[in-house]
Order: sequence, then C-alpha cells, then structure tokens
Amino acid sequence: MKSSRFTDSQIIAILKQAEGGSPVAELCREHGFSSATFYKWRAKFGGMDASMMARLKELEDENRRLKKMYAEERLKAEIVREALGKKVVKPSRRREMARRVVKEQRATIALACLAFGISPTCYRYVSQQSSVNREIADQLITLTQNQRNWGFGLCFLYLRNVKGQHWNHKRVYRIYRQLALNLRIKPHKRLIRAKPEPLAVPAQINECWSMDFMHDQLADGRSYRLLNVIDDFNREDLAMEIDLSLPAERVVRTLEQIIEWRGKPKAIRSDNGPEYISVTLLNWAAQQGIRLEHIQPGNPQQNAYVERYNRTVRYDWLNQYLFDSIAEVQEFGTSWLWTYNNERPNMALGGITPKQKLALAA
Repeated sequence: MKSSRFTDSQIIAILKQAEGGSPVAELCREHGFSSATFYKWRAKFGGMDASMMARLKELEDENRRLKKMYAEERLKAEIVREALGKKVVKPSRRREMARRVVKEQRATIALACLAFGISPTCYRYVSQQSSVNREIADQLITLTQNQRNWGFGLCFLYLRNVKGQHWNHKRVYRIYRQLALNLRIKPHKRLIRAKPEPLAVPAQINECWSMDFMHDQLADGRSYRLLNVIDDFNREDLAMEIDLSLPAERVVRTLEQIIEWRGKPKAIRSDNGPEYISVTLLNWAAQQGIRLEHIQPGNPQQNAYVERYNRTVRYDWLNQYLFDSIAEVQEFGTSWLWTYNNERPNMALGGITPKQKLALAA
C-alpha cells in the first residue's frame, strides 16, 4: 500500500487551519495537494487528534492482517477439502499434492506446505534412485517370477539367508510394495477343533521320518502318485518317488535307497494307507529294527510335518503346471527337490534352509 508523504500531525494541522477559516484552495496551493485529497482527509480524520488518528491506522493495519489470514485459511481449507478424497498419508503423497497446487498457481510454496503439513525441505526434496535399490528390485522381480507363490517373508529370508544379502527388511519391503508384488490373501473359514497334542521335535537326524502319498493327474487325465519322505528334524525331503503306481514294494525300495546314504531311522511315521499297513512293509521294518508309528484314523494333524510339506509341494509347483508324461513330472520334481532342500527358506526352522539346519547340527 502506498504511504502518504504527509505525517499524521501534518494532516491534523492542515485540517485545523481549515477549521480556523483558511480557504481550502490556499491550503492546497501552499502544501501541494489537490482539493479531493483535502476533502478525503476531512471525511476520514475530521474531529480527530493525532492519537486517535494513530489508533485508527493501527486498527486498519490489524484489519488488513486479519483479512489476509482469513483468505489464507480459507484457501488452505479448500485445498485440504479437495484432497480428502485421496489418501495423503505418506510425505511423498503430500509433497505431490503441494506441488500440484503450486503449479496451478493457487497458493504459494509456504501456504501449500502449511496446508499439507510438510516442511519446505520436504517440498523441495528430489528422490535419487540408488543402484542398490535397482539391484533389490531386479532380484525381487526375478525371484517372484520363478516362485510365484512366495510372499515377502520367504523372499526376504531367501535373499538374507541363502544369497547372503544384508539389506534392511524395511528397505526391501518398501521396494516390494512399490513393485506391487504383494500376494492377495485368500480368507477362509477356520474350523474350531480341539487343540491337538503337539508333535515331538526330534533332537537329531534320523530320529523320526515321516512319509505320505499325494495324488494328481496328467494332461491326458491319468492319475499319478507321489511318495514324500522327510526327516522331521530339519524338514529335509529325503525322497520324492513319482509314478502311476506305488505299491508297498516300491515304498520299501525307496526307503532302502535312502538308508544307503542317509542312515537308518529309529522310527517312521505314516497314516493307515494300505501300503503302510501291508505285511511287506511291516516285515521289512521288523527286520531292520525300525519302529512304524501309524497315526489315528481321521487325524492327519498327528503327521503334521509331512502334511505341511505336502502343502508346499502342492502350491509351489504341482498346482501350477500341467504335465504330459510321468518322465516330465519326475524331472521337474527332482529339480524342485534340490531347490527346496538348498534354497527355499523354511519358516519352521527360523528362516534357514533344511541343508543349513543340517550343517548347524553337524
């Protein structure tokens, strides 16, 4: 606002001269201002002294400041109201909204920062994509493409415990979220059951093995079976026998092949399938001095170690591929078996692989 070249005391003196009888034209010519200015002064300051005039100017300045504050608050309210429909929680999102408002010339940088609760430093911040972040993103994309049902937990444990990368889990998770690699959680109704007795945790290898059958179909509709045998100590898959038919003789042959390189177990846990209660397997176990532990019918949770392993087999690759021949299933199963034992972190083992657990026990 343009200030007057006349002070308050000068204006009051001129007005008093006019009240004393001095002609307005002479006062205007003497002091160098127009008659319109004189009449404006008289309408505004007539009858006032210097103190009242100063107080009036103070009130005008205060009123001007209040109007400016009201306009700013109203503008801030309008800006925030427009942003209510969007989720502006993260500083990056608030920074984007502030920059958009400033770009549209609706507010200054300071006002936009106040409206969205960010500092000027945050407003001017420009993120720099580091080479480490790009490396993390590349490894996450490759890993999730090869292991489509792995969530963040398994991916991070694989990078940390198998690949030896010491990246912070919050940093890896942030990049994981930015890449939209999150798996959709499928809700399901849980049945309320009586709490089962907890399974004993073996203290050493070959203390107890678990075995169970799985079933699936080839592309031509033929059914085939999988025999899974694991060591309960480190959840290691000792064998995965795959064929159209797996009678008791094949079960015995598979167990003998495992014993040749692994050693003899003290006990083997299984359900009550015909192959497991057959005379062939019972006689073989008696000759070998191995105790067979059959779970109660209708209680698969008593064989939970291998049941959990079966679920991993089912969701990791069995449900994701359609095979044309038994040979193709056997080849893929052998390759996946090595990956499971050597590269796939196991949550029950604390995020390490079965082979790492075996090495720690050695």
